[in-house]
Amino acid sequence: MKNENKLIAEFMGVHDEISLDSIAGNIHSWCDAPFFYITEDSKEKVMEGIAEYSKYHTSWDWLMPVVDKIEIEGFDPHGIIDNALGSREIEDVHDACVTLIKAHNSERNRWKEQTRIEEGLDHKG
Repeated sequence: MKNENKLIAEFMGVHDEISLDSIAGNIHSWCDAPFFYITEDSKEKVMEGIAEYSKYHTSWDWLMPVVDKIEIEGFDPHGIIDNALGSREIEDVHDACVTLIKAHNSERNRWKEQTRIEEGLDHKG
């Protein structure tokens, strides 16, 4: 569940804040005041903490903004979310969101790779 919550958090634009400490160097943190605050020495550790704290898999209040973003951005042309919502089970909706986010990320990565290849070819010729 932790990896899935991390995936959703990243999709929702959750990220660490970086501040410079004269002794410790870069400090990474994130806050959901007044409920949760994390400070670590790396982005990865902060994102792990966020994933543990996140309630996308247990709270409709957390999950419905994800559903909204998926639908607004058109990432569900086949109505997978609507079918999952019909079950009224948060686990089904959470799983549908994770599936669609993974598909979106895969498509985005494929597009980035294709663009990189085309730019590389353009520079050769």
